[in-house]
Amino acid sequence: MHAKIANRRKDALHKFSRKLVNRCGEIYVGNVSSLKLVKTTMAKSVLDAGWGQLKTMLDYKCAHAGIVFKEIDEAYTTQTCSSCGSLPESRPKGITGLGIREWTCSGCGVTHDRDINAARNILAAGHGRLAVEIPVL
Repeated sequence: MHAKIANRRKDALHKFSRKLVNRCGEIYVGNVSSLKLVKTTMAKSVLDAGWGQLKTMLDYKCAHAGIVFKEIDEAYTTQTCSSCGSLPESRPKGITGLGIREWTCSGCGVTHDRDINAARNILAAGHGRLAVEIPVL
């Protein structure tokens, strides 16, 4: 039964990574260490998601397809405002801040979803520019 679940997860990751590589010209991911997260209370969730496997699959599939794949340092990406580039005092901080999903920048007044803000900052870092230049979709 465990082997069947593992095979299904691996198949789903292969299909998802292939779709991403076919659809995107560049792929940037945060440098989350799944091995470090396995040692926390989030271990089951991290292992179920297969983050490490997904990054590995994306890396070799991008290399084979000639697509840019980079791991970006994601330090402070959820806390840095993607609109003005500042690190405001009103940002969510530390472990207690993980539960805060939305926050408003005290510098420019823009309200951010934590995950979307981080994604915009990681994309901007991958392109080597400020997130301010990335349009909000």
